[in-house]
Amino acid sequence: MKKYMLLCFLLAASFVQAQNPIFYLLIGTYTKNQKDGIYVYRFNPNKTEATFVSKTSGVENPSYLAISKDQKFVYAVNENGDDKGAVSSFALDKKKGELTFLNKQSSGGDAPCYVTVDSTGKNVIAANYSGGNFSVFKTNADGSLQPSTQVIAHEGYGVNVKRQEQPHVHSVVLSPDQKFLFVADLGNDRLYRYSFDASDAKEPVKPLDPAYYELPDNSGPRHLAFHPNGKFAYLMTELSGKVVVYQYDNGNLTEIQTVNSDNSGSKDDKGGADVHVTPNGKFAYSSNRVTANDITVYRVGSDGKLTEAEHKKTGMHPRNFMIDPTGRFLLVANKDSNNIQIFVINKNYGLLEDTGVTINVDQPVCLKMVPVN
Repeated sequence: MKKYMLLCFLLAASFVQAQNPIFYLLIGTYTKNQKDGIYVYRFNPNKTEATFVSKTSGVENPSYLAISKDQKFVYAVNENGDDKGAVSSFALDKKKGELTFLNKQSSGGDAPCYVTVDSTGKNVIAANYSGGNFSVFKTNADGSLQPSTQVIAHEGYGVNVKRQEQPHVHSVVLSPDQKFLFVADLGNDRLYRYSFDASDAKEPVKPLDPAYYELPDNSGPRHLAFHPNGKFAYLMTELSGKVVVYQYDNGNLTEIQTVNSDNSGSKDDKGGADVHVTPNGKFAYSSNRVTANDITVYRVGSDGKLTEAEHKKTGMHPRNFMIDPTGRFLLVANKDSNNIQIFVINKNYGLLEDTGVTINVDQPVCLKMVPVN
């Protein structure tokens, strides 16, 4: 009887955990004022509670993170200049919530600011902002990185002489089917597209014809996010502070709408940062820095188009933000306020309410989550 009751208890506990998952929150930062780099917190969405678990030391400027699909490995850019740009690999212990450094490779360009890993876990791709290029790395079985197999450079410049004097690759995003790679270049107002073959050992990334989509002058394309249904994509432009909506089909993007994100009075550098869609596809959000310091909330129509619902004030300089896997919370990394704000998402209207719960971390930039084992 006791064994039976214990079994029932364990099964019930397992069911509750499955229905009410708890996550590790991984935070990438700038390390100018600190020695620590990546922080790991335990986030309980049922209690709106975040508890410190661990941190890495000696990892310089791990400003953007990517997690392998099997959740065993984490990749971080080291956003450094002077030929010190790099990508670091880590093993993630999901039982302890700890990261173990594996190795580091040169990113092939200065100031790498974005990294992604394909669904096979065999390819890691990093965007080098100041280098004006992006790099492709193969991974080893233990998750460590091989030296880059490809470094692809862009050409051209834009009309904004302060910000667009050369190409500035800002993100590298794979399509939902993993057959295409989209590369946003802030420096020349182009959104590039490439074919992607994860099984190709030497050149998994190849250019397409046409090679890119032109954006209006002084747009500054920055981040791209796909709708969960895979039929639409949303491009955040940093300099003009807009979101461009595309219909997506087999590697092809067709622009169907452009909406304002940053409604502040700034005429030049609007400071648009990031864009994401909720898991149910009903709402989208974009972050605005510089003078706005807010999150724009949109309702998403069945045609993929956006309708603005509200602007929600955040801390100073909101960079990357994320929607937790349950779709109930939106977390914002406020770099200059040195904290992460947690908002609850109204399930009917998508509006944001500040929970009052914050995580204090020096210069947070990037947020990622994985479920706790």
